[in-house]
Amino acid sequence: MLNRRIFLKSGGLALVAGGFLPKVFVRMASGATPASRRVLVAIFQRGAVDGLNVVVPYAEKAYYDARPSIAIPRPGSGENAALDLDGFFGLHPALSPVLPLFKDGSAAFVHAVGSPDATRSHFDAQDFMESGTPGVKSTTDGFLSRAVSEKKMTKPSPLRALAVSASLPRILSGSAGAVSMTNVADFGIRGGASSSSASDSFEAMYGEAVAGTLQGTARDSFEAVKILKSSEASKISPQNGAEYPKGPFGNSLKQIAQLIKANVGMEVAFTDVGGWDTHAGEGGVNGQLSNRLRDYGQAIAAFTRDLGSRMADVTLVTMSEFGRTVHENGNRGTDHGHANVMLLAGGGVKGGRVYGKWPGLESGQLYENRDVAVTTDFRDVFAEILARRMGIANLKPVFPGYGLDEKKRLGVIA
Repeated sequence: MLNRRIFLKSGGLALVAGGFLPKVFVRMASGATPASRRVLVAIFQRGAVDGLNVVVPYAEKAYYDARPSIAIPRPGSGENAALDLDGFFGLHPALSPVLPLFKDGSAAFVHAVGSPDATRSHFDAQDFMESGTPGVKSTTDGFLSRAVSEKKMTKPSPLRALAVSASLPRILSGSAGAVSMTNVADFGIRGGASSSSASDSFEAMYGEAVAGTLQGTARDSFEAVKILKSSEASKISPQNGAEYPKGPFGNSLKQIAQLIKANVGMEVAFTDVGGWDTHAGEGGVNGQLSNRLRDYGQAIAAFTRDLGSRMADVTLVTMSEFGRTVHENGNRGTDHGHANVMLLAGGGVKGGRVYGKWPGLESGQLYENRDVAVTTDFRDVFAEILARRMGIANLKPVFPGYGLDEKKRLGVIA
């Protein structure tokens, strides 16, 4: 028997749930949540993940012809076969923790998605994707920073845009006033036993030394420290039996969940995870990619379980700079390609589907006769999220020079 308590709080519908939340409850909570309380969580898989072995087009004979030693077996062919999604695509078995999200309609994939720029340079491709202006190197800020700036708030939190990373990523650089941290508990001025007095003294001196725009930035920075300290976010334990895998990525998602539950006013969170550049030893069911996907899938599943009904307020999306070649190379790996796959999960996601126009893998269908062709621009996916979930009406400043068209949108966001 389902044990759910539904009650009204602060004029909106709030839900208290256990580990599993039926989709109907997510829809109800989502409908009562204003855009001002919603959170976008973006994850960058740096190094170009092999989307063909993440969401496998097992119905395509050409897939198995191109990958004789690293292809994922068809569903039903054995214990380590692909997990069927829709009769055409299957999920890598290492991502089994994510499958229930897809099956209950709270997660979806977009295939053959990516940047229209043809570069195979990791640095350039990541820069173009984070700036939101593929092919343009002169852009000075990131598109999520522009999105946050475009979302007008009466009194925005100094923690409205946040990255769990060693330095501020390109995607959040700009006028939004984003902050970065590697550890929620250590964010702020550190002074040993006298941390509090050191912070107060430094704040006073800094406030006297700067003026104008810098003064506002300094004030916001210290206000962020105070909010984070008073929230005691680092003391919030995972809920609903969630267990994050040990390691940097699991820890990053755990901290983002802590900040969401602490209600610090965060609107956009970003983190990244590397290790996807599988030129050699990629493997199929077992190998380098499988090992990375296992940790990755467990972390995302733990995040959604931890937040429970709060996932109605949270939309998670993944991205990677480009995909891999269709044909495996001589080292049981793959080289730099073109189109890739994105995962979306949480509030507003019309899940249980693999979206996007599939271009096919026959030689005449490949990009430059080697890669999966891009049929969906990554900016159209983000445009749906930003417009329909985050309440950003004008997306032209977010993606300058790009002809946003409602007809290009996939309908993955309700």
